[in-house]
Amino acid sequence: MTTVAEMIVGALADQGVRQVWGVVGDALNPVTDAIRREERIEWIGVRHEEAGAFAAGAQAQLTGTLGVCMGTVGPGSVHLLNGLYDAKKSHAPVLAICGQVPLADLGSDMFQEVDNDLIFRDVACFNRTITSPEQVPQLLGQAMQRALNHPGVAVLTLPGDLGGLEMPKDAAVPARAVAHPQTTPDAGALDEAAKLINDAGSVTMLVGIGAKGAREEVLATGERLNAPMVLTLKAKEGLEWENPHQVGQSGLIGNPGATVAFEGGDLLLMVGTDFPYRDWYPEGKTVIQIDARPEHIGRRTHVDLGLVGHAAPTLRGLLGRVAPKKSSAHLVASRKVYTKWCERQSHLADPHYDKTLVGRIREKFDNTKVRIRPEALAVAIDRHAADDAVFTTDTGMATVWLSRFVTMRDGRALLGSFNLGSMANAMPQALGAQMLDRQRQVVAFCGDGGLSMLLGDLMTAVSHDLPVKLVVFDNGSLGMVKLEQEQGGLPEHGTTLQNPDFAAVARAIGLHGVQVEEPNDLDDAVRDALAHPGPVLLDVLTNPDEISVPGKVKLDQAWGFAIAKMRETVLSQGDS
Repeated sequence: MTTVAEMIVGALADQGVRQVWGVVGDALNPVTDAIRREERIEWIGVRHEEAGAFAAGAQAQLTGTLGVCMGTVGPGSVHLLNGLYDAKKSHAPVLAICGQVPLADLGSDMFQEVDNDLIFRDVACFNRTITSPEQVPQLLGQAMQRALNHPGVAVLTLPGDLGGLEMPKDAAVPARAVAHPQTTPDAGALDEAAKLINDAGSVTMLVGIGAKGAREEVLATGERLNAPMVLTLKAKEGLEWENPHQVGQSGLIGNPGATVAFEGGDLLLMVGTDFPYRDWYPEGKTVIQIDARPEHIGRRTHVDLGLVGHAAPTLRGLLGRVAPKKSSAHLVASRKVYTKWCERQSHLADPHYDKTLVGRIREKFDNTKVRIRPEALAVAIDRHAADDAVFTTDTGMATVWLSRFVTMRDGRALLGSFNLGSMANAMPQALGAQMLDRQRQVVAFCGDGGLSMLLGDLMTAVSHDLPVKLVVFDNGSLGMVKLEQEQGGLPEHGTTLQNPDFAAVARAIGLHGVQVEEPNDLDDAVRDALAHPGPVLLDVLTNPDEISVPGKVKLDQAWGFAIAKMRETVLSQGDS
């Protein structure tokens, strides 16, 4: 005899799923009991279903295979939504199995009943409620196929009285899902693209996560075209290290080198990117966009030619058609500005910077209490972290510091909520990454606001003995919101956080907790924390007033920042 729950769990194990994340309860009891008896799958109990969804999404992004999370009837499933939206926008293959009230009670406004089909309609590329054992093989197979090949989120709702029912004796085994092959544009489109490139005087490349796995082709294209290469944040992994063409990021986390690259080129070649910030695209350029998803073509900026195909085979097709660009002037100019900017930024990472003449001048504006600069913390982590470390980062200023000061060397990986922009993602994503490989170092760049939002799942690191390294940029502020207010000319309001001693909280939970207050203690503390064998929370009190200036500052932004700072000064003087 095989039950519905056993059929589902066995099919997941056959698909290669090794962990399932969630919170146990009522409608899921037959499923979690089947997991208990299935040696190939481990149940990872979290304190909040949102953390479980983030963790499953992280695993899916790192492996390209199916991540699985579960939520029981009503609020348990609703709690999954934020993490599932992150998976959707990250194109991560995730299956969510959601509990429901018994079939006979559907539509009766039963205790805890919610309309799962309605709630998950937007987040899911496949969304069905199982209403009989006979449906299980087909619906489960379809859900896994759609999640992997979309890729995205599939949701299966399981009423509480179905899990324990017997499957028909002649029930088929759910189809095992496989990914589809890579695609290439037709020859005519490649010829047209090559002509546009050959006719252009200079080329700038904008490369995104869609070029992951196409490093060789991307570098060969940059070399052939003598093109500077602006990388999206997600493209740092795999394309930043040993790349003589890259000029860092654009947007609010960007730098002047990327601005020079954008503004100086005649043609913009976009490769595997859906970079969403329209204001940062250059104007008046010929634009070619390569993307495997046709719906991405032209939705961010005007595109003269869209090539629907995967990065690696499409670039291989172009390389055989384009002529080399002999002039390196555009590349050299962009790289020169980028390199000088990097040198200026590196000064801020020196713990003795505030004692220099320039440092003492800047200190009067942004570090009057000589606190630890977040740049110094990011550089220390970069210096001591393993060459194959997985980094996760919370949305906000933690992402800025990682973007600018952590190098994605060969073997390193990077995760964040880079499309949804959620708070509280770094810690649960780190849990998911660490569960894949307990021997691989996993380092989370946690904002204090983000960490405190899902603080309860620090206990998951302890209960499952996951040796994650959680580094808290503890500036007592929602830093990115503060920056946004100031750029708009508004005084800071509502962004101050009254934080506990996070290290003490961590120790009470069972982690190794350390707090750092002095700049001179920073490097040793980071080295020791990363070398500790178990889960660690390193609480570093950083400067909340650090100024992060994007690569291209508009006049209204600069004026707004100045006005806001004057207002803050007046308000603080008036309050004293």
